[in-house]
Amino acid sequence: MAEKGREPEDGLSIAERTTLTRGADFWSTEAVGGVPSLVLTDGPHGVRKQTGASDHLGLADSEPATCFPPAVGLAQSWDRDLVERVGVALGREARALGVDVLLGPGINIKRDPRGGRSFEYYSEDPLLSGVLGAAWVTGVQSVGVGTSLKHFALNNAETDRMRSSSDVDARPMREIYLRAFDHVVRVARPWTVMCSYNRINGVHAAENRWLLTELLRDEWGFDGLVVSDWGAVRDRVAAVRAGLDLTMPGDGGTGDAAVIAALESGVLDESSLDRAASAMATLADRTRAGHDEAITVDHDTHHRLAREVAGRCVVLLKNDRHVDEKPLLPLTPGTRIAVIGEFAQAPRYQGGGSSHVNATRVDIPIDEIRAFAGDGIVTSARGFTTDGSDDAAALRATAVAAAADADVAVLFLGLGERQESEGFDRTDIELPADQLELAAAVVDAQPRTVVVLSHGGVVRLAPIVDAVPAIVDGGLLGQAGGGALADVLFGVVNPSGRLAETVPVRLADCPSFLDFPGEHSHVRYGEGIFVGYRGFDARGLPVTFPFGHGLSYTDFAYSDLSVDVDDGGLRVAVTVTNTGAVTGREVVQVYTARTGSAVVRPPRELAAFAVTDDLVPDATQRVSVTVPRSQLAHWDVRIDAWVVEGGPRDVEVGASSRDIRLEASVEIAGDEVDLPLTWQSTLAEAIADPAVAEALASSMPEGAGDMAGSDLLTLVGSMPLDRLRNFGLASPALVDLLGDPDDV
Repeated sequence: MAEKGREPEDGLSIAERTTLTRGADFWSTEAVGGVPSLVLTDGPHGVRKQTGASDHLGLADSEPATCFPPAVGLAQSWDRDLVERVGVALGREARALGVDVLLGPGINIKRDPRGGRSFEYYSEDPLLSGVLGAAWVTGVQSVGVGTSLKHFALNNAETDRMRSSSDVDARPMREIYLRAFDHVVRVARPWTVMCSYNRINGVHAAENRWLLTELLRDEWGFDGLVVSDWGAVRDRVAAVRAGLDLTMPGDGGTGDAAVIAALESGVLDESSLDRAASAMATLADRTRAGHDEAITVDHDTHHRLAREVAGRCVVLLKNDRHVDEKPLLPLTPGTRIAVIGEFAQAPRYQGGGSSHVNATRVDIPIDEIRAFAGDGIVTSARGFTTDGSDDAAALRATAVAAAADADVAVLFLGLGERQESEGFDRTDIELPADQLELAAAVVDAQPRTVVVLSHGGVVRLAPIVDAVPAIVDGGLLGQAGGGALADVLFGVVNPSGRLAETVPVRLADCPSFLDFPGEHSHVRYGEGIFVGYRGFDARGLPVTFPFGHGLSYTDFAYSDLSVDVDDGGLRVAVTVTNTGAVTGREVVQVYTARTGSAVVRPPRELAAFAVTDDLVPDATQRVSVTVPRSQLAHWDVRIDAWVVEGGPRDVEVGASSRDIRLEASVEIAGDEVDLPLTWQSTLAEAIADPAVAEALASSMPEGAGDMAGSDLLTLVGSMPLDRLRNFGLASPALVDLLGDPDDV
């Protein structure tokens, strides 16, 4: 897959090689022989290089850096090229600050909307997560800074995260939770992978040889370094033996003696230590190339990029027409606007915890709105607080008065850092009660109300979705989010963002509802492959907003769908036309389905996507995407392998998982699955083999006739062959073919 990692420097002693496999302090590694010390730091949406005290909770000060939209916002762009540009900018800032490895991206699946780290992960869908994660890695590493793909694996909850076991069956593990990691490792070749805190089916990730060696290295071809999450290692010897290369943070060398003793006693093979030391040497070589060029960062340029990116991440959820037949958005300069909500004055733009960035500057939404309002009058009211301070009734009354005296109210709602963060999971997905009371009162006073959302995890919108004519969702948009929101509200930017996760009508509808966050240090992934939209669609449940949803200030028409089988996969092309009056971009989504499958499947699964160019009114673009054959495969638990099932494959193209515009069907050649027949095979399986069918026929009583296709097969087809002995039907011919059943 890639160049072979170099061996550690000649002449290094066992003690020196052992030193290479753990940190020197909180953020750096030891310099040993010709291997220099390396600096690793958070985070996925901005460089958090600490200047004094060190911690992994975002508490201590760090160098100023551009805070780009966190993954919850960035994923809503659905734009791999845009994400790669963010990666390049992050890599340049890391290089300028002397950082060798930037700890990201986080690509764990958003299994449940209550997950505390939702802000740092991309999506409920593995394809979207994998494609955007690979783009981020490619961008960062293009400037000589390493990445750390995390958190490997099945880190889908914060509750009891250092002990809890993610108990999951093989098929959902492969199809949902590992698929994005597989894609990023194969396509983008991250220089490091970070193992997670949790256990996987009872085994800690840091000590899981199947995960770190057999799967990651042997099957996927990973050629980089495996680093622990900070504090994840419980048993350093077991971790090195399993495939962990670098334990972080440093422990001052107190754990080295255990590794050396294990080597001397034979508990740990020296080849495992050499692998880890070699991985450190290889990582040093890869990052050393980035030191050749001195990099300076223009933070103003990066802030402008952050604003462009944030504007592309905004999702227009709703934009109803009124009596004048015009949608409420975009706003018109000169309008009297009441801007309400704490987040308009103190924006929530990033998540809480280890990736908290010291932003170089922060756009304040109300200031940016005033800049666009022209001669319009913009008033403001706090409306609520996230810390419970001040008189809620008085704040609400002031906000209602401002709304009633304006032409339109722009109401900022969402979750504060105290209400969601790394380290804990939410217990519900509700907007705070005081915000809901405020929204009801404001809308009653001013029906022309726009709600603007800021949040890291999904919030239930059923209480407000029917009350307000327009809803704008930013997720978390980074330091330039205030300006980007103003750009969208006034139509300077036509929104093109799409939801990367489903907004349910109620929490109880979520597929994982009964199995989150687990109990007694175990969480059962009982919904199987039916995560997110897969589960909602399979049960036919209504949702407030579906996966992939997002509106525009213009309209797009889809036509001329073509689907061709190409190298065992699919080539899908469709023509997109801007039929409205405003220049805009469309996110084309391709879903596939296999009706009549031999295995349980969701009604549709995302198979490919693409973002159009900016299309002027009446312009068209032919959009073509490839669905590789691997994307059509499911994990066959009978043989522990990926299998493409032959037969008709439905292809749906649309603007969301529930806004399908065009459909087609093609025939796909399937993979042959050779299942050896044993005495535990069923009668139905055995009859499919001509030789065994003939032997079975000789066992049947006279007059039984041909069992294949008969009602008798329906009745007894699930009987294992070894049970035939109970009826005196295990003929010598069957024994010749299958062996003696007593030997099994």
